[in-house]
Amino acid sequence: MSSDAELAVRNIVARLAHLADDGDVDRYVAEMTDDVVWSMPANPAVGLPATSRNGRDEIATGARERIAAGLQGPGTNTRHVITTSVVDLESDDRARARSTFLFVECTTATPTIRTMGQYDDVMHRTPDGWKLASRTITFG
Repeated sequence: MSSDAELAVRNIVARLAHLADDGDVDRYVAEMTDDVVWSMPANPAVGLPATSRNGRDEIATGARERIAAGLQGPGTNTRHVITTSVVDLESDDRARARSTFLFVECTTATPTIRTMGQYDDVMHRTPDGWKLASRTITFG
């Protein structure tokens, strides 16, 4: 595997977490392909129903809904923490990444893990660099 490709994929995974926490939805979805697919089961720990979103516009809508509900973004004192990522380059233009995540609340007082799980990501190399093409989230 090209170390440059692996680093680029790891940086996308990390950048998505940072942008979700920063609340910069436009930059967040710019890290994704136009036809990105996002799938998440219900998450009772934070009160979210199961969702499947297709395309940047639907994903941006979901991110804005979570920010408006005070679940993530500026002022919520929450963070997405990414750990134990594995990247497999399947071709020059496609990679898979599996990462464990922790969603932490109360980051300015006593940080508490609200939920945790796994991201299974597919990344595609585009003319604009590596982008997230799909993310499947599991909890536990």
